[in-house]
Amino acid sequence: DVVETQEHYKSRWRSIWIMYLTMFLSSVGFSIVIMSVWPYLQKIDPTADASFLGWIIASYSIGQMVASPLFGFWSNYRPRREPLVISTAISVAANCLYAYVHVPHSHNKYYMLTARALVGFGAGNVAVVRSYIAGATSLKERTSAMANTSACQAVGFILGPVFQTCFTLIGEEGVTWKFLCLQLNMYTTPVLFGALLGVINIILIFAIFREHRVDDLGRQCNSINSHGEESDVLDQNAEGSIDHVAVVALNVLFFVILFVFAVFETIATPLTMDMYSWTRKEAVFYNGIILSVIGIESVIVFMAVKILSKKTGERAILHGGLLIVLVGFFVLLPWGKKLPNIQWQEIKNNSIPRTVPTEMLTPFWSWQEVQLLSNHTAEPVGCPVTQSWCLNTPMIYLAQYITSDVLIGLGYPICNVMSYTLYSKVLGPKPQGVYMGWLTASGSGARILGPVFVSQIYTHLGPRWAFSLICGVVVASLLLLEIVYKRLIAFSVRYGRMQE
Repeated sequence: DVVETQEHYKSRWRSIWIMYLTMFLSSVGFSIVIMSVWPYLQKIDPTADASFLGWIIASYSIGQMVASPLFGFWSNYRPRREPLVISTAISVAANCLYAYVHVPHSHNKYYMLTARALVGFGAGNVAVVRSYIAGATSLKERTSAMANTSACQAVGFILGPVFQTCFTLIGEEGVTWKFLCLQLNMYTTPVLFGALLGVINIILIFAIFREHRVDDLGRQCNSINSHGEESDVLDQNAEGSIDHVAVVALNVLFFVILFVFAVFETIATPLTMDMYSWTRKEAVFYNGIILSVIGIESVIVFMAVKILSKKTGERAILHGGLLIVLVGFFVLLPWGKKLPNIQWQEIKNNSIPRTVPTEMLTPFWSWQEVQLLSNHTAEPVGCPVTQSWCLNTPMIYLAQYITSDVLIGLGYPICNVMSYTLYSKVLGPKPQGVYMGWLTASGSGARILGPVFVSQIYTHLGPRWAFSLICGVVVASLLLLEIVYKRLIAFSVRYGRMQE
């Protein structure tokens, strides 16, 4: 029987909602400046190049990867309010630092790198958030709660760029407060807004958040890191060892899920520029719309899996999600005969970039003839001739690309929610902070390695090799899932305390 007072139930869910907010703000902290980092970097430090931009983008994930196990370990032995408040305070301070990176007279790019790494470090509280929600929900509630958590994260990623777009109305110059050495412009106002949201989050954590814990049946018990003696219910239900094979397998699966999605995000702009001769502005604009639609699709999927999982179970849905992702990348493989337009650029000073349909070229074309046939555009468009695969790899049709976007946008959120849910259920009543920290770290590592992998393979070997290797990775993850399928069960089910 579920033994929980109405007061405890309300307080528990108020605390869970504060965790939803914390997850949302963590995502906003990442995405609210993502579109403006490059122009701001060029403005404050002309010595910065595109490769350094890559380090700035990756620094967020590196900071989160380092911090997640640390905050998770902290939350296992101390009240969770401590790591939550400290991590959020670090993010607030880092956002303020970002607003002042223009002040020093040199090395500004390194200050920006430090600021973004610290924002990522503060976002390591994601491990604390998920471990708290896992411990504060029964088995019946957990899938829904984890789906809500992921939905809040997705909404944060969607609304961050929206906030950034609104702040562009302030302009590049904005307003300067000389006594504070602060420029309020389209680059600094978003991070200061993020800092304000962080301060509000800290206040709500102090005012509303409370330590709560229930067992898998929903019975009230003391928190694992609260002071005083534990309840008999918790001690009894914590007996038994965690299935570490299942834990490692889920970490690997989660890494693969985040890895392939990071590849998908990274490849979108260069792929569409190469295949469809889009300009930089067109690629950013159109892919921004596509990613926004995928974000909305993800939120809908997060809500749908809460209902579907009650009928089919989390393992079957995870299996289905991986299959959908596999089909999504398989669709992206070049199948036709038409080659992409080639970007020809004369290696001379003051040269004018040209674009020519590949099928019109023969070995006997002179450069003058190519110039006559080319489009007179100021920006080079098409597939660069420096990528040798452009000359023999069929183009990926726009219908293929859109279909792949829809499928990956459907499969990724399914896999994301189910992996977190299964992971928390496998761990059971054991302290989950460190384990959730490792899971978050594996996801951060995937977001670092994914762009590096795809940029190298795609540039040198082309989309056929890049997407074939991704398909191979997903197939390997499906085989791993089949091997450990029977082990991915809740802790209480494994020890016969509950029926599956």
